[in-house]
Amino acid sequence: MIKKGNITPLLLPVAIFAGLAMGTFLPGISESISMWIDPLVLILLFLLFLEIRFDPIPEISKNRSFICLVWVTNFLIVPLFAWGIATLFFKGQPSLFAGLLLYMLFPCTDWFLAFTRIAKGDVALGSVLMPINLISQLLLFPVYVSFFIGLQSDFNLSSIWPTFGQWFLLPFISAMVIRYLISRFFSPPRLDFFLKSSGTAIPWVLAGLVFCIFSAHTSQLLSYPRVFALVLLAVFLFFLFTWFIGEFLARRFQLTRPQHVLLAMTTTARNSPLMLGLATIVLPNQPMVYAVLILGMLVEFPHLTFLTRAFRGRNDRYIASTSEVLPSN
Repeated sequence: MIKKGNITPLLLPVAIFAGLAMGTFLPGISESISMWIDPLVLILLFLLFLEIRFDPIPEISKNRSFICLVWVTNFLIVPLFAWGIATLFFKGQPSLFAGLLLYMLFPCTDWFLAFTRIAKGDVALGSVLMPINLISQLLLFPVYVSFFIGLQSDFNLSSIWPTFGQWFLLPFISAMVIRYLISRFFSPPRLDFFLKSSGTAIPWVLAGLVFCIFSAHTSQLLSYPRVFALVLLAVFLFFLFTWFIGEFLARRFQLTRPQHVLLAMTTTARNSPLMLGLATIVLPNQPMVYAVLILGMLVEFPHLTFLTRAFRGRNDRYIASTSEVLPSN
């Protein structure tokens, strides 16, 4: 799992300001740094795919009702709201619209589980959601981008399928093969050590990618400082919506407290690192798209921290009990 913990909230602002400083004071060097963007994207995707475990998939049949509820929320309700709020704020501004939409579009596949654990949510069930979230968003990404972004912009998306396929298949297959070989020929402690090491590397690779993006496109990014306040407002409204929908569904379906916590975390946490990587592939040379995605990351961690503390501090006044309420089909 990605060990974002206390380090990523510091790494990202440092990477942003360091990149802007490099682009401002050493523009010649910053141009050469841009050549590292594509390799860092491949490394980031590889490490993210390496995190995913597929062994919990057989547990789906035991929790079909809850998983169906979460899937509909994450991949139908939330994307529709994301499209609405992106249209409200940035209709007619394709780059900003695309960046905000991509940030809000898909759920996290890993670190939501850390906050679920801290807030005493259902971690075992969350492990089942991880491969479901990843597979679903990778299958839906080209469809949603072509539909939502294609309707609101003049981006050339005609090559999205072959481009996405080429850039996705290489890191995905590599990650699956390496994970299989390590699990086959090394002991479980060594496998755990390898996965923990790769998880620790993800925030650093992400910070390196952010540094390169801001360094290579400093002049463009500094041209629209007021726009970023609107981005933060839009993200705030998005988090209000995810909180509301989580509370409504928890009451409507009488979820247990652990299920409620898990639902709130998976609908709130966004898969912005993966979306950043994929955005650089299907929407090349669009720094404003990437900047909006990165801004979303900056405010997400404080919000998840607040949400975690709220769950730990509240009593279970409307949660039925510790027993399962949704039927297991």
